[in-house]
Amino acid sequence: MRFDHVGVATRDAAGLADSFSGLLDAPVAHEETFEGMRVVFLELDGGYFELLEPAEEGPIRDYLEREGPGIHHVALATDDLPAALDRARDRGVDLVDEEPRPGAWGHAVAFLHPRSTGGVLVEFVEV
Repeated sequence: MRFDHVGVATRDAAGLADSFSGLLDAPVAHEETFEGMRVVFLELDGGYFELLEPAEEGPIRDYLEREGPGIHHVALATDDLPAALDRARDRGVDLVDEEPRPGAWGHAVAFLHPRSTGGVLVEFVEV
């Protein structure tokens, strides 16, 4: 596996994208709205910043109300998501997603529960 992106929850993806784009010399690589959120990916050397803004009720809005803005998750890329989930299960890791589901850019994704990963919400992304 390799680093893919860090997800950042924000109430203003466009404003934060403008700030980070200039600060980090990180152009916008992709934008879309799905599953009640707007996502903006900023391209970095070796990965992305994913900015997550709620577009309606859902997990990101709930997260912002509970935790406030900031790092939401860390994503790792894999070539074989089902095998990565099997490996996690074999090691007793609690899964948020028992099976892969659609994610941004049309990638299959699955999340590991933070109670099993030192408090970090980990996303596996099949690329």
